[in-house]
Amino acid sequence: MTRLPPKPTPRPPRVSLRRYAKLFRQDILSAQPARLYKAWMAEFKTPFFRSYLVNQPDLVKTVLKDRPEDFPKSGRVAEGLRPLLGNSLFVTNGEVWKKQRRIVDPAFEGGRLRDTFPAMWAASESAVARLSKRVGQDIEIESETSHAAADVIFRTLFSIPIEHEIASKVFAQFKDYQRSQPLFNVAALIPLPRWMPRFHKRSTKSAAASIRALIAELTQTRMAEIEAGTAPDDLATKIMTTRDPETGDSFSAEEMVDQVAIFFLAGHETSASSLAWTLYLLALYPEWQEKVAEEAQVLTEEDFGLVRQLKLSRDVFRESLRLYPPVPMMVRESKCPVQFRDRDVKAGSQVVLSPWHLHRHERLWDNPDGFDPSRWATENGKQCMREAYIPFSAGPRVCTGAGFAMVEGPLLLSMILRDFRIDAVAGREPVPVAHLTVRSKDGIWLRLSPRT
Repeated sequence: MTRLPPKPTPRPPRVSLRRYAKLFRQDILSAQPARLYKAWMAEFKTPFFRSYLVNQPDLVKTVLKDRPEDFPKSGRVAEGLRPLLGNSLFVTNGEVWKKQRRIVDPAFEGGRLRDTFPAMWAASESAVARLSKRVGQDIEIESETSHAAADVIFRTLFSIPIEHEIASKVFAQFKDYQRSQPLFNVAALIPLPRWMPRFHKRSTKSAAASIRALIAELTQTRMAEIEAGTAPDDLATKIMTTRDPETGDSFSAEEMVDQVAIFFLAGHETSASSLAWTLYLLALYPEWQEKVAEEAQVLTEEDFGLVRQLKLSRDVFRESLRLYPPVPMMVRESKCPVQFRDRDVKAGSQVVLSPWHLHRHERLWDNPDGFDPSRWATENGKQCMREAYIPFSAGPRVCTGAGFAMVEGPLLLSMILRDFRIDAVAGREPVPVAHLTVRSKDGIWLRLSPRT
């Protein structure tokens, strides 16, 4: 029997609210019952609130694409992240969010990917060089992919490598922040009364304040360079010099700190998670690893045109995003009453969309828990790609960096597999858990050897 990729053990079908809250704080994936992998919709109710998890593709489409303004992002999700993210586009809704997207989106348009490619290539070469010093060792690969993803962010945003003094400080402080604050708190899926105060750990507030101060230093320096006409043509310059076509406004220094914070959080953390899981999957399935390595031999020089030839690498990375979506759940709030599957969803109810369950739904996908990059060429894979695949969300709130990620991930993956053979470390199978993103409970351990 073919070995399946690791998957959390679901909780028992019925547990008390207190027990659920305890499980949820530990890990939102194993806190859910197995029936969610088959259900089109599930209702979670208490005397105080209702939450509805929606897996039915046409209902997911209604929430994300057809009526997004009727289902804005729930403010409860961001409660734990507010000290770091401020009023960034990750937490805003309505006209404020629309204005932010009008300023940010041009920096990530298709033509800009070619402009950022040299920075991605340099970060990939640097990652390979670091890994070459650890050949033959047992490596906790998530720490390495986190380093590489942070390097990509700083090179593409501010034209500085991770070794830059401020960049290295931000990276170090962010690791402290990761340890102190999960992305999803209990209030995300179990709403607390709005009058109840939300307390943040002292370490969380301290790390967030330090990160924001360092980012403010970078943005202030860049603003001075823009005024002097000496700023490099990177993402930060593009965003800071773009004006909203409707209002003529540009980001203030404080607003830019908010946006850079979410670029680093989303762009770094999600990329690190995705790449680590992809490397593990290829260690688990060496036949696919060899195919990716063979394709990667085309990467002999810095040439954006070569990215188009990494088709297999993209399919592998896409399959990894299906099995281990970086953000496992998204929470929206119904602004008006609606009926879903003959259930009355009242205004103020939470509507939960779960890429984790949708991507493994047993009534939608062939071999839902299996690793099969060739599925994207099948009719089932193509249909599910259209209807049940949302690693970057969908609709107007689709991740602005989705195209960026689908260049960065396959490139880093191919550069690593081009030079190294990867094996899993015996006895250390990773257990998926959800913290800031879907990571492994005790890390992902791999061993690298030269590919000669």
